Amino acid sequence: MRTNIVIDDQLMAEVMATGRFKTKREAVEEGLRLLKRRQVYDGLLALRGKLHWDDSDEGWSEYRKSQLALKAAGLSHDADVLAAPKERTLPLSRVAVAAEAAPKPYRGRKKP
Repeated sequence: MRTNIVIDDQLMAEVMATGRFKTKREAVEEGLRLLKRRQVYDGLLALRGKLHWDDSDEGWSEYRKSQLALKAAGLSHDADVLAAPKERTLPLSRVAVAAEAAPKPYRGRKKP
């Protein structure tokens, strides 16, 4: 997407002097990637102390039973995780953790 922006010349010169970026575009894109990564990291930090991970064999056995019960009922594999109270005792699937941790997507102007 082509966009014209005004960037502080001194700041851009300092960033370009690091030698890591060949073009201004590379520098700006890396900055945007860093911001995106930081939002995800902040979301993960917000979950600190809110999740309980039971890595015992009994915990996994109970988790597998609940997954089979959900499958038999025709529900999503994350239905129990999404409906569970904040204090969890079952292992969480990666999808459920990512869904809770992910920041809300930017819903700005669509491309024409």
